[in-house]
Amino acid sequence: MAFTSDQTTLNMATIAADTLSRAGRARITSIQAKGVAGSVKLYDAATAGAAAGSNLKATYNFGTEGLEVYVPGSGILFKDGIVYHIVGVAGSVTVTITGA
Repeated sequence: MAFTSDQTTLNMATIAADTLSRAGRARITSIQAKGVAGSVKLYDAATAGAAAGSNLKATYNFGTEGLEVYVPGSGILFKDGIVYHIVGVAGSVTVTITGA
């Protein structure tokens, strides 16, 4: 018996600008960050240049204890793509996604 899954992880590194992490429809089901104070903003947009306050889906702020969030239910839906902006983190944020 073989099993397949549409779940995967995305590692989002600190970059000084909005960055497209995944194009197309997806749902974020968990978010983790290293123990360095900072924040991550997640936008529903097809390109990095399209990220704006009107399509901001979530903002997570965290201290030196890091961040570990399991999103209940079906997760956070992104219809066009996942664009992120990480502030103050010397490292990366990892998200788990499901979707085609």
